[in-house]
Amino acid sequence: MDISRIAVHESVAKACPLESMVAALQGPDVPVEIVGDGASFDASDCVVTFSPRDAFLDAVWVHGIRAGYDEFDVAAYEATGTALTNSTGIHGDTVPETVVGYMTAFARRLHVYRDRQFDSDWTQEPYDAPFTLTGEQVCVVGLGTIGQGVADRADALGLNVVGVRRSGDPAEHVERVYTPDDLDAAVADARFVVLCCPLTEETEGMVDTALLEKMRADSYLVNVARGPVVVEDALLAALDDDAIAGAAIDAHWEEPLPGDHPLWDHESVIVTPHVAAFTNRYHEDIAALVQENLERIDRGESLRNRVA
Repeated sequence: MDISRIAVHESVAKACPLESMVAALQGPDVPVEIVGDGASFDASDCVVTFSPRDAFLDAVWVHGIRAGYDEFDVAAYEATGTALTNSTGIHGDTVPETVVGYMTAFARRLHVYRDRQFDSDWTQEPYDAPFTLTGEQVCVVGLGTIGQGVADRADALGLNVVGVRRSGDPAEHVERVYTPDDLDAAVADARFVVLCCPLTEETEGMVDTALLEKMRADSYLVNVARGPVVVEDALLAALDDDAIAGAAIDAHWEEPLPGDHPLWDHESVIVTPHVAAFTNRYHEDIAALVQENLERIDRGESLRNRVA
């Protein structure tokens, strides 16, 4: 593999300024330029992108700037021999910090007071509404980089941490690890259920009515995975029926979330626009990963985070 150009697709602007990404990727050997949907590619191009395009299959290597790559047709990349890499491993701080923010807001009722602020409303929450994170249990579903980061921080805050991973192997700062077959048991005692898993055939629709019924009535669902991991109607029904206490949703079924979507009107829900991973250094993190793979190519080594 010989890279003679890094093409930064304009869709990168969904995550960070294009000019910042180009500047971070600039090096002495390989030119970097911004390209749009009309661009063409050849076997010496590396494309850095937020979203897939069919034309990218003519390049030799495509790097997706998100950890999730479910929008990319992996089979097509394998068929053409175009390498596909993702950005797993760079979100170990940002997303877990966001999750801590959600849990803290729910426990201390910050989201409620923020809403009331706009009405100059001094009403205090009932005595039994706020609680402390210390001593509560969190179930982290998916113990990759993000899930492990959540577990590390939750443990430091005094929460009891259980986790779910396919292998069932132990994880640091996790008291007990369940396999997906035991998901019902894993969520049963948790005050918070945090979804950090990838979207796969196995995880799509994983959080359905049956699973939500296994959760505590005072529990909160946090989704920083992908929208389709949760059955939308099942979650909305659980919220309407007070079957769970609330939810923080960063990954949605449709993005942007439609203006008339019921989630907007739920006081017990925190809605964020798929920004859990965002940071003002995101372009630097992506560039470092791409540059590392360029060095690997020079050394004849395999690409880090190759998924096709």
